[in-house]
Amino acid sequence: MRDFFQFVSTNWQELLALTSEHVLLVLISTGAAVVIGVPLGVAVTRKKALQGPILGAANILQTVPSLALFGLLIPLPFVGGIGARTAIIALALYGLLPIIRNTVTGILGIDPKIREAAVAMGMTDWQVLRMVELPLAAPVILTGIRVAVVIGVGVATVAAAVGAGGLGTSIFRGLRQYDNNLIVAGALASALLALFIDFLLGQLGTSFRIDAKHRPARRIAAATGLMLLAAVAAMSLFPGIGSSMAGPELPDASKAGVASKERVVVGSKDFTESIILAEILAQSLEKQGIAVERVFELGGNLAHESLLSGRIDVYPEYTGTAYTAILKNSPITDPEVVYEKTKTEYAEKFGLTLSPPLGFANDFAILVRGDVARQNNLKTISDAVPFANDWQAGFGQDFMSREDGYRGFAAAYGLNFGKQPREMDLSLTYRALQSGELDIIAGNSTDGLISALDLFQLADDKRYFPPYQAVFIARREKAPLLAETFRRLENAISTEEMRRLNYEVDGNKRTPRDVAAEWIKSK
Repeated sequence: MRDFFQFVSTNWQELLALTSEHVLLVLISTGAAVVIGVPLGVAVTRKKALQGPILGAANILQTVPSLALFGLLIPLPFVGGIGARTAIIALALYGLLPIIRNTVTGILGIDPKIREAAVAMGMTDWQVLRMVELPLAAPVILTGIRVAVVIGVGVATVAAAVGAGGLGTSIFRGLRQYDNNLIVAGALASALLALFIDFLLGQLGTSFRIDAKHRPARRIAAATGLMLLAAVAAMSLFPGIGSSMAGPELPDASKAGVASKERVVVGSKDFTESIILAEILAQSLEKQGIAVERVFELGGNLAHESLLSGRIDVYPEYTGTAYTAILKNSPITDPEVVYEKTKTEYAEKFGLTLSPPLGFANDFAILVRGDVARQNNLKTISDAVPFANDWQAGFGQDFMSREDGYRGFAAAYGLNFGKQPREMDLSLTYRALQSGELDIIAGNSTDGLISALDLFQLADDKRYFPPYQAVFIARREKAPLLAETFRRLENAISTEEMRRLNYEVDGNKRTPRDVAAEWIKSK
């Protein structure tokens, strides 16, 4: 516990920035959901035929897994992409159901005699809605808003996977770096934020019930406006709360007064090595006076999709991944052939450019615990085959689904696991292996956690896995701007060096920015 409080005292500014991003996402999306949901709820009470389509659509949106919804929105023009915009739209869609449903319930739950009395007094339908129905239904509507806010706070943690920032960034980093302090800080802050906002809205609901003369309908509108105003105020109070919300970060050269009309958006995948490589590229470009916007920690295949859609300009990739997972080719083992074929097909199919190799390969690493390897004298994957029947394997979704992944790997080595391998998040497989929940996993050969957790990499003695040379992939329009930096980074990082850089982040808990800056200075 002492370590956690020390961590918070050291990193409170970053946690505050992530919390501010989270609040912005929730407030803006909930405000949008109220603006859309309340009128839709009112429309349902006026035309019964709308009840099925509107509530049905809201119910369907509620059942779509959050990460899937983010993924579906990304390729859509105007509303999609990566960053805060996609997250806000997704969160607003999730918030519609409780707001619409409670608006309908609140209005239809009013005693019909009250409505009849209002009509008998000569009120129009609009006057009945504004002066009778909405004031009486306001506490129920506010309950729906409270539910929407709590849902938003929870789902917003997943928004970090699409580069939207927020407290999910801390949680994902903690899982990736095996850092419980990061996980607890993000999860605890998210839970406290949900309780705090729910408490404030609860107090507002109590005031509605105590005094009906203050026009609760107007106060709901005022509360919605207040949420949006608070979001704008937070952006002005915390102008640097993350690239995903605050826009492009000015490069060092710009801050020093060097004018730059060029701008490059550098992306990365959601694991340590990709972030370090992206940071090395970004800082190298900034030293040339080129403005850089960072869009890091993109989950799944979002980096490639963002590159194709023009949301980012360049990101780190691996030739084996590009050749098999994206181009859908059968695995081959010659590094030069894989590189040349990938370079040619990327140019022909996508209009994208590959940089020269960076000097190291991040191959699949079949890992066991170090003590198990030493006790049983395990050196190669073939050495582990006799133990497979008693072992519980666990692999990331990527490894389980790829052509060069589990199915071909198990067939090549004749592996017959006694239990069905568990398919789970890659960062969690390291934790499960170290704790003894799993006995064998497929990690990455340059991962710093291999040393940090005393894991052992079994040699691929049958040479099953294709080569995964590290490269950068860029949009063709940006290739001339990136050419000089690509030339400087060609064969500049060895496998041992990359593993050390990863360990500095995952093992020594340093930031990718500092590690990248130190490496650039050393070169």
